[in-house]
Amino acid sequence: MTSTAPDVRPDPPHSPDDRSLTEFGYRQELHRSLSRYASFAAGFSFISVLTTVFQFFAFGYAFGGPVFFWTWPAVLLGQLLVAACFAELAARYPISGAIYQWSSRLSTPTFGWFVGWIMVIGQIVVVAAAALALQIVMPAIWSGFQIVGGDPTPTTATGAANAAVLGVILLALTTVVNILDNRVLSVVNRVGVTAEIIGAILIIVLLFTHSERSPGITFHTAEGSTDLLGALLVGSFMAAYVMIGFDSAGEMSEETHNPRRTAPRTILTALGAAGLLGGLLVLGGLLAAPSLTDGKLGVDGLSYVLTSSLGDGVGRFLLADVVVAITVATLAIQTSACRMLFSMARDGQLPFAARLAKVNPRTGMPNAPALVVGVLAAALLLLNFASPEAFLAIGTTCIVMLYLAYAMVTGPLLVRRLKGTFPTTGTDETGKPLFSLGRWGVPVNALALLYGLFMTVNLAWPRAEVYDPAGGHWWFQWFTVLFLLATLVLGLLYRVTRTRQTRSAGATTSVPPGQP
Repeated sequence: MTSTAPDVRPDPPHSPDDRSLTEFGYRQELHRSLSRYASFAAGFSFISVLTTVFQFFAFGYAFGGPVFFWTWPAVLLGQLLVAACFAELAARYPISGAIYQWSSRLSTPTFGWFVGWIMVIGQIVVVAAAALALQIVMPAIWSGFQIVGGDPTPTTATGAANAAVLGVILLALTTVVNILDNRVLSVVNRVGVTAEIIGAILIIVLLFTHSERSPGITFHTAEGSTDLLGALLVGSFMAAYVMIGFDSAGEMSEETHNPRRTAPRTILTALGAAGLLGGLLVLGGLLAAPSLTDGKLGVDGLSYVLTSSLGDGVGRFLLADVVVAITVATLAIQTSACRMLFSMARDGQLPFAARLAKVNPRTGMPNAPALVVGVLAAALLLLNFASPEAFLAIGTTCIVMLYLAYAMVTGPLLVRRLKGTFPTTGTDETGKPLFSLGRWGVPVNALALLYGLFMTVNLAWPRAEVYDPAGGHWWFQWFTVLFLLATLVLGLLYRVTRTRQTRSAGATTSVPPGQP
């Protein structure tokens, strides 16, 4: 494939951060203005515990009962293994489009392209799934937010349709912010994350002070459940959906001060903070729920707990903070997808690459990727008008895509470790040694890969009771598998077509800047 990447001969660098980027053959185009807290906010807001816990708590409880709480620490441990590997990579390759860039350098440009392709499609689906979360909380705050009318429950026809309407409005807002200026983006992100952390802590304190039962309830299964393992495997979907996106701190490396030092730490702290707060939210919700058997906890989730246990006034105030978290999460996820598109386009690896790689010199933002991600995510929301089952299908599909992309990074990384070709030394911008797992690298990496592959299969498994509970919609039962296959086929067709075009034009395949 002929690279259509722009001339990357850099201007004279003015900082160690700029020099770090030119080592990989790129010039500084994105504005480098993010502090350590802003980098942390990028990872934390993608995870967004308030968004995702409120969105999927009801699902996890419906299938697993109180015992589903234990899937949280299990998933957190697995993701910390992955995050530790990513922290090493962020220190050595501080480049936008992190997953794509890392996999390209650890394996081959072709393999890296497919990883980036899967990741960016997955991120677009995550944007759509995050925007749908507004339906969980906004009608609970005020019935007027149920614009379509009827039952606001996301699994009903009217609830699903209204979720799509609210989601499209939110995507229009986040797309505008993603075009404005990265300083505006940073301020919105930091303010939103701060509000989310304060709100999460307040909710946790209030839930624990309104406990109705002891933590021993977490050893109980769902009423009538006989398949504990199956319940836990499905119940783990919530934790798996929450704890993704911590790599966003690496995605923003080209906009971060001292990225080799900052990004590894913010990747780990973002996941650690989200894991702690999310686990306490789940436990607090189980302890404070007015009832575990009236069926409401498995339908309305934490929104029901807040408004029932804390009163309408306090409950709605806290739900308003959840709306802020959902908004900032959607913004952060869209930003991450934009950086992935920009990074791949800069290497000439996508259609309309020149346009997608163009950065507005005044704002430091790649505008075209923001529009592409916003429009495609909004189009996905239209599935909700077809059937309420789309809510879960979209949510689970995005998790599978990201888990698979993560495994396609940890796999080549493990091979490089075993061959002894992974760089373990070096210094960051301050002259201190780069983050390294040292002798723990191989075992941590191997466990991270096994965990990622296991969860990918678990999440994608076409369980009829999960994806098509009403029956008659086989395409929803197989939606995740079919979507993944379609993504791979489309990617393969594009690669084959481009290769034939370059050959017929007599062009030679060139390697994008910095790639092996």
